Amino acid sequence: MNYKLIDMNQYNRKDHFAYFSNLAYPYVGITVNVDITDWLKIVKEKGLPFFHSFLYAVTNSANSVKEFRQRILDGQIIEFEKCFSSYTVALPDETYCYCEIDADMPYIEFLSYAESAQKKAVEESGLDDGNDALQLFFISSLPWLSYTSIVQPIPVPADSNPRITWGKYFMQGERTLLPLSLLCHHALVDGIHFAQFFENLNSLLAKFPSFFKE
Repeated sequence: MNYKLIDMNQYNRKDHFAYFSNLAYPYVGITVNVDITDWLKIVKEKGLPFFHSFLYAVTNSANSVKEFRQRILDGQIIEFEKCFSSYTVALPDETYCYCEIDADMPYIEFLSYAESAQKKAVEESGLDDGNDALQLFFISSLPWLSYTSIVQPIPVPADSNPRITWGKYFMQGERTLLPLSLLCHHALVDGIHFAQFFENLNSLLAKFPSFFKE
């Protein structure tokens, strides 16, 4: 695992880290309706896979915020150069398996890679996050329904992996909105970092047309 150790003597959130690390429930979460109107038009016009296209944007947006790449290990903070996504894949028997994926590549290349990775994950049908679980974003989707909030299962003791979930998109007037939820360890992540994630996500969705230029 490629990470660096954060010097707590130079860390400006040292007191916040100490406080939230001692809470019984140290997480902070938010649900935001993301405007995907223009992005969805491109996805439909070009016949692109909705889930993997949105996963690509979400994973790269999360990686662009360094606090989302930080984890707690043995009471200290480590920061990865990049993180991967482990997402749920529905199986025919209405259960699911996990698929681990890297989005650090051009979008078009990512699509074929993601399709292959998911096919392999379904064949193996496992719930193992692998040996490098610290380096993962935990991602789920609920394509069957829209929602205004969600409660996530969490381990004991608490882990520090961000959890990202989105639901079914819906119309509000002439705009298409998609509920997206974040759950992060508050010892590492504050509201401003949530805002940075959504700002980066909106920017990346707006840049999608440039992904197809020769």
